[in-house]
Amino acid sequence: MASTRNLIFILGDQLSPAISSLEGADPRHDVILMCEVMEEASYVQHHKLKIALIFAAMRHFAVELRNKGFDVRYTMLDDPNNSGSFSSELKRAVTIIRPQHVVATEASEWRVLEAMNAWQSDIGLPVEIRTDSRFLCSKAEFKTWSAGRRSLTMEYFYRDMRRRTGLLMNGKDPETNRWNFDADNRKSAKPDLFRPKHKGFTPDDLTRDVLDLVEKTFPRNMGSTSGFSFAVTRADAEMAADAFIRDFLPAFGETQDAMLQEEPFLNHALLSFYINIGLLDPLSLCRAAERAYLEGHAPIASVEGFIRQIIGWREYIRGIYWLAMPGYERSNTFDAHRPLPDFFWTGNTGMACLSTVITQTITYAYAHHIQRLMVVGNFAMLAGLDPHAVHQWYLAVYADAFEWVELPNVIGMSQFADGGFMSSKPYAASGAYIARMSNYCETCRYDVTKRTGNNACPLNALYWDFLDRNADHLSENHRLAQSYSTWHRMDGEKKQAYRKSAESFLQKLDDGIPV
Repeated sequence: MASTRNLIFILGDQLSPAISSLEGADPRHDVILMCEVMEEASYVQHHKLKIALIFAAMRHFAVELRNKGFDVRYTMLDDPNNSGSFSSELKRAVTIIRPQHVVATEASEWRVLEAMNAWQSDIGLPVEIRTDSRFLCSKAEFKTWSAGRRSLTMEYFYRDMRRRTGLLMNGKDPETNRWNFDADNRKSAKPDLFRPKHKGFTPDDLTRDVLDLVEKTFPRNMGSTSGFSFAVTRADAEMAADAFIRDFLPAFGETQDAMLQEEPFLNHALLSFYINIGLLDPLSLCRAAERAYLEGHAPIASVEGFIRQIIGWREYIRGIYWLAMPGYERSNTFDAHRPLPDFFWTGNTGMACLSTVITQTITYAYAHHIQRLMVVGNFAMLAGLDPHAVHQWYLAVYADAFEWVELPNVIGMSQFADGGFMSSKPYAASGAYIARMSNYCETCRYDVTKRTGNNACPLNALYWDFLDRNADHLSENHRLAQSYSTWHRMDGEKKQAYRKSAESFLQKLDDGIPV
């Protein structure tokens, strides 16, 4: 092994043949290192399906690389010699392989990149950390874009990304002379027996080995691997992407904010898992969606909404993460410290909206963006749950959650815990929003039309109580002017009824009484 030129370290969310660490790689001279390590598998209590997806996809990617002639040194989680962390596994491999250099693509998460930055001094070899070229906007470019701006409005960033990529553009102008169709994409949905079914994949032997490992090693973690149906190869992920564009993209737009008890997936893509671990290329996916519009297969409102989530929101969130770290995870502008209720791990609550979304999360390690933001996130913020605990829960339970994308979505958007660094207003809503966008309220033990009292929807009182107790932070926010105007016009008795109902509900949470 003395003649090895480069030891190329590939992480579990870098499963792309075009990853920058593999540029110029030569099977004759370079060795690849991949590791399943307990430090990453347990720094939060990840959902079993999440761990299984990543490990199974890693093992299949290792096979793909070996088929190209590479020598892949792969450490499985239950290898008796596994030292438990990326850094210690690198040291162990360097001792055995004795490469001239180490090459890696920059980690997507702060704590892992900090460890990477210490590798060169730790191992006494040159370490080249390359930029992750899978993202369209580099950290430096986003920092330049954000410099001097009074507010970091995603819409303006998104328009710049449209201009850069040329997606849905006619020269310098947006297709149909309109940038954003979000206002057209807020319709409710109805159950549809004829809606296509999302494609699932039967685990092969390699994946079944991983499922057995996860069940054995993480018996107390959320969920079960028994229904595992994720794609774990690039070919299968591309098949899932093709199925989305063919079967779901045409109707994706108008119902992307809708929620149904009977249909947890509706027309959503279910592709974020594969994009975030590297099995799908985000720009290629956007170009495929654009083709669907240009060929008349999907309306522009659907295609624009889908593309905006990827080149707009996804890239923007990554930029915010690296701009705000370190320390962003401890943001707590409302000084909220209530622990998460037990039902966050069981789904056992009489609030049908929360019960449905959390139970779905337990089953699938998935809920779509409005369920995460306007059901779980909205409740957590209104109830004053500790935003750091909320962040760790989201990071643990969703299979597509990596800190760079999850943390700003939770701390900045969902909990407004950063005081408006990212979002211009908190996404707070009463039960009326849930009733309008879902059918959850139809089977709820609480009455969404009742504002206060024992059987009233708790979100109704919690909404006004949240605004009242955080008036020092929020009353000057122009986007909440109408809400505060309504609150100020209420008579004292009505205000007190809201406060009393909210206090009674929150006391039950504190006392561990089922709600």
